[in-house]
Amino acid sequence: MALAIVTIAGRTYRMGCDEGQEKRLEELAALVDGKIAAMKGSFGEIGDQRIVVMAALQIADEAADARDRVAALEAELASARAHVASAQARESALETRLEQALGDAAGRIEQLVRDLSRAESNEDSAEIGLPSDF
Repeated sequence: MALAIVTIAGRTYRMGCDEGQEKRLEELAALVDGKIAAMKGSFGEIGDQRIVVMAALQIADEAADARDRVAALEAELASARAHVASAQARESALETRLEQALGDAAGRIEQLVRDLSRAESNEDSAEIGLPSDF
């Protein structure tokens, strides 16, 4: 277990934490200390315990707001993903229909070519006096 030394509201504390988390604990302590200092600047000296509770409540409020924003963004992301999936499904269906239509068109063109070839062949046969089913 690691140890971090932090100062909050003019008091120094030795805090245990996981290895590698010392810097993070010091940053969090600085955040709390900054909130307390700002509140002392706004309200003056109203008692250490009360100012610490007020700072804790303000931090909790900010954390709750952040969680609400994250939840809203996650919902928005889920909705966007659903729209993308729907668009991809429509695109896939359109591609399938297009492939079918192109295949049908190619088949009709091939049939027309065969019909034209037979018609030309029948015309050539008729010109030289051959029976049409020759």
